Amino acid sequence: MKIIEGKVIVCSPGRNFVTLKLVTDEGIYGIGDATLNGREKSVVSFLEDYVVPCLIGQDASRIEDIWQYLYRGVYWRRGAVNMTAIAAVDMALWDIKAKAANMPLYQLLGGKSRDKVMVYAHANGHDIEEVVDEVGKCLEQGYQAVRVQCGIPGLDKTYGVGKKNERYEPADSSIPSEHVWNTTKYMTHVPQLFRRLRDVYGDQLELLHDVHHRLTPIEAARLGKELEPCRLFWMEDPVPAENQESFRLIRQHTTTPLAVGEVFNSIFDCKSLIEEQLIDYIRATVVHAGGITHLRRIADFASLYHVRTGCHGATDLSPVSMGSALHFDSWVPNFGIQEHMAHNELTEAVFSHGYQFEAGHFVPGERPGHGVDIDEQLAKKYPYKRACLPVNRLEDGTLWNW
Repeated sequence: MKIIEGKVIVCSPGRNFVTLKLVTDEGIYGIGDATLNGREKSVVSFLEDYVVPCLIGQDASRIEDIWQYLYRGVYWRRGAVNMTAIAAVDMALWDIKAKAANMPLYQLLGGKSRDKVMVYAHANGHDIEEVVDEVGKCLEQGYQAVRVQCGIPGLDKTYGVGKKNERYEPADSSIPSEHVWNTTKYMTHVPQLFRRLRDVYGDQLELLHDVHHRLTPIEAARLGKELEPCRLFWMEDPVPAENQESFRLIRQHTTTPLAVGEVFNSIFDCKSLIEEQLIDYIRATVVHAGGITHLRRIADFASLYHVRTGCHGATDLSPVSMGSALHFDSWVPNFGIQEHMAHNELTEAVFSHGYQFEAGHFVPGERPGHGVDIDEQLAKKYPYKRACLPVNRLEDGTLWNW
Protein backbone atom coordinates (compact mmCIF):
# COMPACT_ATOMS: atom_id res chain seq x y z
CA MET A 1 0.00 0.00 0.00
CA LYS A 2 2.05 2.91 -1.36
CA ILE A 3 1.59 6.61 -0.66
CA ILE A 4 0.85 8.31 -3.98
CA GLU A 5 -0.25 11.79 -2.88
CA GLY A 6 0.13 14.21 0.00
CA LYS A 7 -1.97 17.33 0.26
CA VAL A 8 -1.85 20.13 2.84
CA ILE A 9 -5.20 21.81 3.48
CA VAL A 10 -5.32 25.17 5.28
CA CYS A 11 -8.63 26.62 6.41
CA SER A 12 -10.04 29.00 8.98
CA PRO A 13 -13.60 28.15 10.03
CA GLY A 14 -13.38 30.55 12.97
CA ARG A 15 -9.67 29.85 13.57
CA ASN A 16 -6.77 28.45 11.56
CA PHE A 17 -6.25 24.73 11.04
CA VAL A 18 -3.67 22.83 8.96
CA THR A 19 -4.58 19.32 7.81
CA LEU A 20 -2.40 16.78 6.01
CA LYS A 21 -4.12 14.26 3.73
CA LEU A 22 -2.18 11.20 2.57
CA VAL A 23 -3.61 9.05 -0.23
CA THR A 24 -2.56 5.47 -1.08
CA ASP A 25 -2.65 3.48 -4.31
CA GLU A 26 -5.45 1.36 -2.82
CA GLY A 27 -7.70 4.40 -2.56
CA ILE A 28 -7.51 4.57 1.22
CA TYR A 29 -6.58 7.96 2.65
CA GLY A 30 -5.81 9.28 6.10
CA ILE A 31 -5.68 12.77 7.59
CA GLY A 32 -3.56 14.29 10.33
CA ASP A 33 -3.60 17.58 12.22
CA ALA A 34 -0.61 19.86 11.57
CA THR A 35 -1.81 23.00 13.35
CA LEU A 36 0.79 25.05 15.23
CA ASN A 37 -1.06 27.99 16.74
CA GLY A 38 0.29 31.33 15.51
CA ARG A 39 2.92 29.64 13.30
CA GLU A 40 0.71 27.63 10.95
CA LYS A 41 2.40 28.56 7.67
CA SER A 42 5.79 27.35 8.95
CA VAL A 43 4.46 23.81 9.20
CA VAL A 44 2.71 24.12 5.83
CA SER A 45 5.99 25.00 4.14
CA PHE A 46 7.91 22.26 5.93
CA LEU A 47 5.35 19.64 4.90
CA GLU A 48 4.97 20.74 1.28
CA ASP A 49 8.63 21.48 0.56
CA TYR A 50 10.39 18.73 2.49
CA VAL A 51 8.23 16.06 4.09
CA VAL A 52 5.59 15.11 1.52
CA PRO A 53 8.07 14.64 -1.37
CA CYS A 54 9.92 12.10 0.81
CA LEU A 55 6.74 10.15 1.47
CA ILE A 56 5.70 9.50 -2.13
CA GLY A 57 6.24 5.83 -2.95
CA GLN A 58 6.73 4.73 0.67
CA ASP A 59 4.75 1.86 2.18
CA ALA A 60 2.00 3.47 4.30
CA SER A 61 1.86 0.46 6.61
CA ARG A 62 5.41 1.05 7.89
CA ILE A 63 4.44 3.64 10.48
CA GLU A 64 7.39 3.08 12.80
CA ASP A 65 9.95 3.16 10.01
CA ILE A 66 8.49 6.35 8.54
CA TRP A 67 8.49 7.98 11.99
CA GLN A 68 12.17 7.14 12.46
CA TYR A 69 12.93 8.29 8.91
CA LEU A 70 11.38 11.70 9.55
CA TYR A 71 12.87 12.12 13.03
CA ARG A 72 16.38 10.72 12.63
CA GLY A 73 16.76 11.52 8.98
CA VAL A 74 16.16 15.26 9.27
CA TYR A 75 19.34 15.79 11.36
CA TRP A 76 17.84 18.98 12.91
CA ARG A 77 15.78 17.04 15.44
CA ARG A 78 12.85 18.01 17.65
CA GLY A 79 11.41 21.52 17.59
CA ALA A 80 7.77 22.57 17.32
CA VAL A 81 7.61 22.79 13.51
CA ASN A 82 9.39 19.50 12.89
CA MET A 83 7.48 17.49 15.48
CA THR A 84 4.12 18.93 14.45
CA ALA A 85 4.79 17.89 10.86
CA ILE A 86 5.83 14.39 11.99
CA ALA A 87 2.68 14.20 14.12
CA ALA A 88 0.48 15.00 11.13
CA VAL A 89 2.09 12.23 9.09
CA ASP A 90 1.82 9.80 11.99
CA MET A 91 -1.89 10.51 12.60
CA ALA A 92 -2.65 10.08 8.91
CA LEU A 93 -0.77 6.77 8.74
CA TRP A 94 -2.54 5.36 11.79
CA ASP A 95 -5.82 6.50 10.22
CA ILE A 96 -4.94 4.61 7.01
CA LYS A 97 -3.85 1.46 8.85
CA ALA A 98 -7.02 1.34 10.95
CA LYS A 99 -9.22 1.97 7.91
CA ALA A 100 -7.44 -0.83 6.03
CA ALA A 101 -8.16 -3.12 8.98
CA ASN A 102 -11.74 -1.81 9.14
CA MET A 103 -11.28 -1.08 12.84
CA PRO A 104 -11.50 1.95 15.10
CA LEU A 105 -7.98 3.11 15.92
CA TYR A 106 -8.09 2.16 19.61
CA GLN A 107 -8.33 -1.51 18.59
CA LEU A 108 -4.97 -1.34 16.80
CA LEU A 109 -3.39 0.32 19.84
CA GLY A 110 -4.33 -2.68 21.97
CA GLY A 111 -7.99 -2.17 22.71
CA LYS A 112 -9.74 -0.08 25.34
CA SER A 113 -8.51 0.30 28.91
CA ARG A 114 -11.72 2.16 29.85
CA ASP A 115 -15.26 2.53 28.61
CA LYS A 116 -15.26 6.33 28.52
CA VAL A 117 -12.80 9.21 28.68
CA MET A 118 -13.20 11.82 31.42
CA VAL A 119 -12.77 15.38 30.15
CA TYR A 120 -12.64 18.77 31.80
CA ALA A 121 -14.40 21.91 30.66
CA HIS A 122 -13.32 25.54 30.81
CA ALA A 123 -15.06 28.17 32.94
CA ASN A 124 -13.91 31.75 33.12
CA GLY A 125 -15.19 35.16 34.09
CA HIS A 126 -14.17 38.75 34.66
CA ASP A 127 -14.78 38.43 38.41
CA ILE A 128 -15.29 35.68 40.95
CA GLU A 129 -19.08 35.64 40.89
CA GLU A 130 -19.14 35.41 37.11
CA VAL A 131 -16.81 32.41 37.35
CA VAL A 132 -19.12 30.82 39.93
CA ASP A 133 -21.99 31.11 37.46
CA GLU A 134 -19.94 29.67 34.59
CA VAL A 135 -18.88 26.68 36.66
CA GLY A 136 -22.55 26.04 37.39
CA LYS A 137 -23.27 25.98 33.66
CA CYS A 138 -20.55 23.37 33.16
CA LEU A 139 -22.10 21.21 35.86
CA GLU A 140 -25.48 21.49 34.15
CA GLN A 141 -23.85 20.12 30.98
CA GLY A 142 -22.61 17.09 32.90
CA TYR A 143 -18.95 17.96 33.41
CA GLN A 144 -17.37 16.60 36.58
CA ALA A 145 -14.10 18.54 36.22
CA VAL A 146 -13.64 22.21 35.33
CA ARG A 147 -10.58 24.36 34.62
CA VAL A 148 -11.15 27.78 36.16
CA GLN A 149 -9.61 31.12 35.14
CA CYS A 150 -10.62 34.55 36.45
CA GLY A 151 -10.01 38.19 35.71
CA ILE A 152 -7.56 39.85 38.09
CA PRO A 153 -8.51 43.19 39.70
CA GLY A 154 -6.25 45.92 38.34
CA LEU A 155 -5.31 44.04 35.15
CA ASP A 156 -7.07 44.86 31.88
CA LYS A 157 -6.65 41.39 30.33
CA THR A 158 -6.05 38.00 31.90
CA TYR A 159 -5.10 34.69 30.31
CA GLY A 160 -8.08 32.40 29.83
CA VAL A 161 -10.74 35.09 30.10
CA GLY A 162 -12.49 36.07 26.89
CA LYS A 163 -13.99 39.37 25.90
CA LYS A 164 -17.44 40.05 27.30
CA ASN A 165 -19.94 37.46 26.00
CA GLU A 166 -17.28 35.87 23.74
CA ARG A 167 -15.41 32.60 24.06
CA TYR A 168 -11.72 32.86 24.81
CA GLU A 169 -9.47 32.90 21.74
CA PRO A 170 -5.89 34.05 22.42
CA ALA A 171 -4.74 34.39 18.78
CA ASP A 172 -6.56 37.67 18.37
CA SER A 173 -4.62 39.87 15.92
CA SER A 174 -2.29 39.74 12.92
CA ILE A 175 0.52 41.27 15.02
CA PRO A 176 0.83 40.09 18.64
CA SER A 177 -1.29 42.12 21.04
CA GLU A 178 0.24 43.03 24.41
CA HIS A 179 -1.06 42.10 27.85
CA VAL A 180 0.09 43.52 31.19
CA TRP A 181 0.94 41.26 34.11
CA ASN A 182 1.35 41.69 37.87
CA THR A 183 2.27 38.60 39.92
CA THR A 184 1.32 40.07 43.30
CA LYS A 185 -2.20 40.94 42.17
CA TYR A 186 -2.60 37.47 40.68
CA MET A 187 -1.36 35.56 43.73
CA THR A 188 -3.57 37.61 46.04
CA HIS A 189 -6.70 36.96 44.00
CA VAL A 190 -6.50 33.30 42.95
CA PRO A 191 -6.81 31.75 46.46
CA GLN A 192 -9.94 33.86 47.02
CA LEU A 193 -11.42 32.44 43.81
CA PHE A 194 -10.95 28.81 44.79
CA ARG A 195 -12.10 29.29 48.38
CA ARG A 196 -15.32 30.76 47.00
CA LEU A 197 -15.79 27.87 44.56
CA ARG A 198 -15.36 25.29 47.32
CA ASP A 199 -17.85 27.19 49.49
CA VAL A 200 -20.43 27.08 46.69
CA TYR A 201 -19.85 23.64 45.15
CA GLY A 202 -18.29 21.61 47.92
CA ASP A 203 -15.52 19.05 47.62
CA GLN A 204 -16.82 16.64 44.95
CA LEU A 205 -16.22 18.82 41.88
CA GLU A 206 -12.72 18.53 40.38
CA LEU A 207 -11.15 21.98 39.96
CA LEU A 208 -8.12 22.74 37.77
CA HIS A 209 -6.15 25.94 37.17
CA ASP A 210 -3.60 27.07 34.56
CA VAL A 211 -0.87 29.45 35.75
CA HIS A 212 0.43 29.61 32.16
CA HIS A 213 4.15 29.79 32.93
CA ARG A 214 3.85 33.10 34.84
CA LEU A 215 5.61 32.42 38.16
CA THR A 216 9.08 31.76 39.50
CA PRO A 217 9.61 28.42 41.29
CA ILE A 218 9.31 29.86 44.81
CA GLU A 219 6.20 31.85 43.83
CA ALA A 220 4.65 28.72 42.38
CA ALA A 221 5.53 26.80 45.55
CA ARG A 222 3.82 29.43 47.69
CA LEU A 223 0.70 29.47 45.50
CA GLY A 224 0.48 25.69 45.53
CA LYS A 225 0.74 25.66 49.32
CA GLU A 226 -1.97 28.31 49.68
CA LEU A 227 -4.26 26.29 47.40
CA GLU A 228 -3.81 22.99 49.25
CA PRO A 229 -7.00 23.41 51.36
CA CYS A 230 -8.96 23.85 48.09
CA ARG A 231 -7.80 20.43 46.83
CA LEU A 232 -7.07 21.22 43.19
CA PHE A 233 -7.02 18.38 40.69
CA TRP A 234 -3.92 20.09 39.35
CA MET A 235 -2.02 23.36 39.04
CA GLU A 236 -0.88 23.58 35.43
CA ASP A 237 2.30 25.12 33.97
CA PRO A 238 3.32 26.98 37.14
CA VAL A 239 6.70 28.00 35.68
CA PRO A 240 8.40 27.91 32.26
CA ALA A 241 9.56 24.31 31.92
CA GLU A 242 12.77 24.74 29.92
CA ASN A 243 14.58 24.22 33.23
CA GLN A 244 13.06 20.97 34.42
CA GLU A 245 14.92 21.24 37.73
CA SER A 246 12.71 24.21 38.69
CA PHE A 247 10.01 21.74 39.68
CA ARG A 248 12.20 20.28 42.44
CA LEU A 249 11.78 23.44 44.49
CA ILE A 250 8.02 23.55 43.90
CA ARG A 251 7.68 19.89 44.87
CA GLN A 252 9.53 20.46 48.14
CA HIS A 253 6.94 22.95 49.35
CA THR A 254 3.50 21.83 48.16
CA THR A 255 1.36 18.74 47.71
CA THR A 256 -0.86 20.42 45.12
CA PRO A 257 -0.65 18.13 42.04
CA LEU A 258 1.37 19.56 39.14
CA ALA A 259 0.71 19.27 35.41
CA VAL A 260 2.91 20.41 32.54
CA GLY A 261 3.77 19.67 28.93
CA GLU A 262 1.41 21.11 26.33
CA VAL A 263 4.38 22.91 24.73
CA PHE A 264 6.63 19.82 24.86
CA ASN A 265 7.76 18.22 21.61
CA SER A 266 9.50 15.05 22.73
CA ILE A 267 10.18 12.69 25.59
CA PHE A 268 13.41 14.56 26.30
CA ASP A 269 11.46 17.67 27.32
CA CYS A 270 9.95 15.79 30.24
CA LYS A 271 12.51 13.07 31.02
CA SER A 272 13.76 14.52 34.32
CA LEU A 273 10.31 15.69 35.37
CA ILE A 274 8.98 12.16 35.04
CA GLU A 275 12.02 10.24 36.33
CA GLU A 276 12.20 12.33 39.50
CA GLN A 277 8.41 12.30 39.93
CA LEU A 278 8.34 16.09 39.96
CA ILE A 279 4.98 16.19 38.18
CA ASP A 280 1.73 14.25 38.45
CA TYR A 281 0.32 14.73 34.94
CA ILE A 282 2.05 14.98 31.56
CA ARG A 283 0.14 17.17 29.11
CA ALA A 284 2.05 16.50 25.89
CA THR A 285 -0.36 16.39 22.98
CA VAL A 286 -0.65 14.16 19.95
CA VAL A 287 -0.15 17.03 17.47
CA HIS A 288 2.93 18.67 19.01
CA ALA A 289 4.75 15.64 20.41
CA GLY A 290 5.31 13.58 17.29
CA GLY A 291 1.94 11.91 16.92
CA ILE A 292 0.47 8.77 18.42
CA THR A 293 3.71 6.80 17.97
CA HIS A 294 5.78 9.13 20.15
CA LEU A 295 3.02 10.00 22.62
CA ARG A 296 2.74 6.28 23.42
CA ARG A 297 6.43 6.25 24.32
CA ILE A 298 6.00 9.23 26.63
CA ALA A 299 2.98 7.63 28.31
CA ASP A 300 4.68 4.27 28.78
CA PHE A 301 7.73 5.96 30.29
CA ALA A 302 5.50 8.06 32.57
CA SER A 303 3.65 4.97 33.79
CA LEU A 304 6.85 3.67 35.40
CA TYR A 305 6.86 6.70 37.72
CA HIS A 306 3.14 7.01 38.58
CA VAL A 307 2.66 9.96 36.22
CA ARG A 308 -0.66 10.05 34.38
CA THR A 309 -1.71 11.65 31.11
CA GLY A 310 -3.69 14.89 30.87
CA CYS A 311 -3.43 15.77 27.20
CA HIS A 312 -3.88 19.32 25.96
CA GLY A 313 -7.12 19.74 24.03
CA ALA A 314 -7.84 23.42 23.42
CA THR A 315 -9.42 24.72 20.22
CA ASP A 316 -6.01 25.33 18.63
CA LEU A 317 -6.09 21.57 18.00
CA SER A 318 -8.43 20.55 15.21
CA PRO A 319 -11.05 17.80 15.61
CA VAL A 320 -8.51 15.49 13.93
CA SER A 321 -6.30 15.79 17.01
CA MET A 322 -9.26 15.44 19.33
CA GLY A 323 -10.38 12.26 17.59
CA SER A 324 -6.86 10.81 17.65
CA ALA A 325 -6.41 11.80 21.30
CA LEU A 326 -9.65 10.10 22.35
CA HIS A 327 -8.54 6.81 20.78
CA PHE A 328 -5.20 7.19 22.55
CA ASP A 329 -6.99 8.07 25.82
CA SER A 330 -9.23 5.02 25.51
CA TRP A 331 -6.17 2.77 25.26
CA VAL A 332 -3.52 4.35 27.52
CA PRO A 333 -3.34 2.50 30.87
CA ASN A 334 -2.14 5.50 32.91
CA PHE A 335 -4.84 7.89 31.75
CA GLY A 336 -5.63 10.87 33.96
CA ILE A 337 -7.96 13.28 32.17
CA GLN A 338 -8.45 14.93 28.76
CA GLU A 339 -8.90 18.65 28.16
CA HIS A 340 -11.96 19.63 26.13
CA MET A 341 -12.84 22.96 24.58
CA ALA A 342 -15.81 22.78 22.24
CA HIS A 343 -15.19 23.80 18.64
CA ASN A 344 -17.58 26.24 16.97
CA GLU A 345 -20.31 25.16 14.56
CA LEU A 346 -18.28 26.05 11.46
CA THR A 347 -15.41 23.83 12.57
CA GLU A 348 -17.83 21.00 13.35
CA ALA A 349 -19.24 21.35 9.82
CA VAL A 350 -15.82 21.23 8.13
CA PHE A 351 -14.57 18.31 10.25
CA SER A 352 -17.11 15.51 10.68
CA HIS A 353 -16.32 13.16 13.54
CA GLY A 354 -17.48 10.02 15.26
CA TYR A 355 -16.67 10.93 18.89
CA GLN A 356 -19.51 11.79 21.25
CA PHE A 357 -19.98 13.58 24.58
CA GLU A 358 -21.75 11.75 27.40
CA ALA A 359 -22.11 13.32 30.87
CA GLY A 360 -18.60 14.69 31.39
CA HIS A 361 -16.96 11.98 29.28
CA PHE A 362 -16.25 11.26 25.64
CA VAL A 363 -16.31 8.02 23.68
CA PRO A 364 -14.19 7.88 20.50
CA GLY A 365 -16.81 6.15 18.33
CA GLU A 366 -16.58 3.05 16.20
CA ARG A 367 -15.77 4.49 12.77
CA PRO A 368 -12.74 2.86 11.12
CA GLY A 369 -9.61 4.95 11.65
CA HIS A 370 -9.58 7.85 14.08
CA GLY A 371 -13.10 8.71 12.97
CA VAL A 372 -12.55 12.29 11.73
CA ASP A 373 -12.79 13.53 8.14
CA ILE A 374 -12.55 16.89 6.39
CA ASP A 375 -14.93 18.39 3.84
CA GLU A 376 -12.39 19.87 1.45
CA GLN A 377 -14.91 21.85 -0.59
CA LEU A 378 -16.41 23.45 2.50
CA ALA A 379 -12.92 24.13 3.89
CA LYS A 380 -12.13 26.22 0.79
CA LYS A 381 -14.82 28.70 1.83
CA TYR A 382 -12.81 29.62 4.93
CA PRO A 383 -9.34 30.79 3.85
CA TYR A 384 -6.39 31.29 6.17
CA LYS A 385 -6.38 34.43 8.33
CA ARG A 386 -3.14 35.47 9.96
CA ALA A 387 -3.50 35.41 13.75
CA CYS A 388 -0.79 35.63 16.41
CA LEU A 389 -0.69 34.84 20.11
CA PRO A 390 -0.20 37.77 22.52
CA VAL A 391 2.91 38.77 24.40
CA ASN A 392 3.04 39.68 28.08
CA ARG A 393 4.74 42.62 29.81
CA LEU A 394 5.11 43.59 33.44
CA GLU A 395 3.66 46.92 34.47
CA ASP A 396 7.09 48.55 34.03
CA GLY A 397 7.28 47.31 30.42
CA THR A 398 9.55 44.29 30.94
CA LEU A 399 8.69 41.43 28.59
CA TRP A 400 7.35 38.48 30.59
CA ASN A 401 6.14 34.95 29.96
CA TRP A 402 2.81 34.67 28.20
